Amino acid sequence: MLGIIQFMNAFNRLVISKRSLLFIVLAIAAFATLQSVFSHPKTFANQPQLYTTYNNYVIFKQSFFHLIEGKNLYRWHVDEHWDLFKYSPAFALVFGILSIMPTFVGLFFWNLINVAVLFFSVYFLPRIDLRTKGLMVSFMLVELLTATQNEQSNALIAGLLLFGFGFLERDKYWMASLCIVSTIFIKLFGIVALALYLLYPNKLKLAYTTAAWVILLTILPIVAVTPEQFVVLYKTWWKLLAADRDFSDGLSVIGWLKIWFSLDVNKAYVNLVGMALFCLPLLKIKSYGNFVFRALMLASVLVWVVIFNHRAESPTFIIAIAGVAVWYYLQAPTRLNHVLLVLTFIFTTLSPTDLFPPFIRNEYFWPYVVKAVPCIIIWGKIIYDLLFTELLPRPAEAEVAPQS
Repeated sequence: MLGIIQFMNAFNRLVISKRSLLFIVLAIAAFATLQSVFSHPKTFANQPQLYTTYNNYVIFKQSFFHLIEGKNLYRWHVDEHWDLFKYSPAFALVFGILSIMPTFVGLFFWNLINVAVLFFSVYFLPRIDLRTKGLMVSFMLVELLTATQNEQSNALIAGLLLFGFGFLERDKYWMASLCIVSTIFIKLFGIVALALYLLYPNKLKLAYTTAAWVILLTILPIVAVTPEQFVVLYKTWWKLLAADRDFSDGLSVIGWLKIWFSLDVNKAYVNLVGMALFCLPLLKIKSYGNFVFRALMLASVLVWVVIFNHRAESPTFIIAIAGVAVWYYLQAPTRLNHVLLVLTFIFTTLSPTDLFPPFIRNEYFWPYVVKAVPCIIIWGKIIYDLLFTELLPRPAEAEVAPQS
């Protein structure tokens, strides 16, 4: 009993210490970098060629050089890395800042950018106290490590969406639209976050600031390529994205329906139903003035873009976990929400880790898309809460016992 009390006291000191949590996320970036650098090369898809364990970073790094050399960004470059580059031409150009660095240095700064943006975006959220922000960061730490170990951009996207919400709440529309538009030029599904604009006044300003950033980021690569190459880049990017839709089911609603219920449903229909459900709460115009309503719409965006993404994989779930954190910690707690949070931590965050034996992970968790299921359930709960529940803010400064 004494040990439990001491642990809880230590945990409480941790979550109210922004500096301590910052040290942990910086350590995550450093650890993930060192792990990638010193891991043995590996193969992909039973191909004989060996690639680095930080293959994703190499894809991003090389995209800049392919861009300035006039090469096709969206074809296979198997002599350099495995898999295709799927981000925008603007991303390839901006990534040049890291590409020109020595690989290991650039890798560290890339990981650092991801963890730092997510960390500081949580502390940028309005109307919640320091301890609650610390709890949110603590809840995301393990998932953040998983995402960082794969050198992907998912933590960056989650952080930009949180920053976008924070700027919207402060009426800083230029910065809000920059954050949201930036996610679209990283991964196209960030476009769903534009729905948040409906919750705020001065929609005209949101429209023209967004248009300005879209135009700027679209034409940005013209500084590095000819007009002819510029047109070809966007045509091939769009062609790649269109072809990619039929590639897999991922850890998504589509995969869940197929594996659990033997429903082989057209992906477009599933996404249309998901979008219709997502939009239903937006009919409650009178609720737009409720901060908790707006926060839960943000949570809905963060979870939706993952569970309805047919390409979702384990590292993508840092975005959904950020949404779960927003959903749970920015409203008054209930026993049901607490149970769902714990189940999410066990089966979404911990399921890919070594806490579970390999045979459980490989024979049950992965084939049955277990990682996605808690987030699917919670997204349904978010929609239910938005439509039918009286939304109350979380009491400040203290963790209140959940109510039934």
